[in-house]
Amino acid sequence: MYKIVSKRKLNDTMTWLVIDAPLVARKAKPGQFIILRTDEHGERIPLTMAGHDSEKGTIDLIYAAVGRTTMLMDQLEEGDYLLDVVGPLGKPTKMDGLKKVCVVGGGTGNALAYPLACGMHDHGIHVDMIAGFKSKAQVILEDEFKVGVDRVFITTDDGSYGEKGFTTDKLKALIEESNEYDEVVAVGPPMMMKFTCKIAEEYGIHSIASLTAYMIDGTGMCGGCRCIVGGENKFVCVDGPEFDGALVDWDELIKRSAYYSEQEARDRAHVCRLTGGVRYHD
Repeated sequence: MYKIVSKRKLNDTMTWLVIDAPLVARKAKPGQFIILRTDEHGERIPLTMAGHDSEKGTIDLIYAAVGRTTMLMDQLEEGDYLLDVVGPLGKPTKMDGLKKVCVVGGGTGNALAYPLACGMHDHGIHVDMIAGFKSKAQVILEDEFKVGVDRVFITTDDGSYGEKGFTTDKLKALIEESNEYDEVVAVGPPMMMKFTCKIAEEYGIHSIASLTAYMIDGTGMCGGCRCIVGGENKFVCVDGPEFDGALVDWDELIKRSAYYSEQEARDRAHVCRLTGGVRYHD
C-alpha cells in the first residue's frame, strides 16, 4: 500500500499527488515512469514521475482526470492509499554532452515535460521551456518551470495568456533568433510532437520525443505499447519512453493512440468510488 502524502489541484482536471514510495524514490531518475493500480479491481496505468525525494521516500505524480483510473484517483484524498506502485520503469533521459536544449510541452504533456526539463537543468544544461496550452484556464506549472529552468515561454492557442500561437511557432522563432540548440525535446500529444520534431529536423537539430502508450505489464511482454522507430518494432516501456523524433513512425503512432477513444469517452461518464465501476449516462 502506498500512502498519498499530499494532494494539490493544479486546475479543473490536473492534480499533483505526492506518494510515499521509498524504494521507487531511491532509484528514480528523470524521464522514468511508474505503473499503478488504485485497488485490486483496478486497471494498470503508467504515469511519468514529476519528481522524487530519495530522503523523504516520496515520488510526485501529476495527472489529468480523463480516464477511469485517473478519475478514481481524483476521488482519493491525503491519507488514502494506492494498492500498487511499480517502478522506476523505462530508460532515464540521456543528458551527457548537451549544453543547450529546448523542451516543448503541449497541454497535459507539460506535466511530463516538467521533470525532464528540470532534470536537464539540474545536470548543468541550459534549458528553454516552451509550454503550450489551449487557453489561460489550462495553464499549469508556470511558477515551477520558472524556478526549474532558464527561460519559460507560455503560449496559448486563443491568446488568452502568454503569446498567442502554437508551440511550433515559438520554437521556430527561437531557432531563427540564433539560439543554437543541441537538442529539441517534444512532450505532448502525438500530432504536436510530430510537427515539433519535423521543425527540428528542418533546422538540422536532433530531436527527442517522449512517447506515451497503452501499457499493461511494463516489461515488453504485452505488446500494448508497441511503436515503430527507424522501421523496427520498439516498446515504449522498455526501449523508451524517449526516442529519436526523426525516426518515429508518427502516422502509425497517432492511429494506435486512438484505438480506445470511444471506450475512454464512455468511461468519463461517471466512476463510482465504492466499486470502481462506470455508470453511463443516457
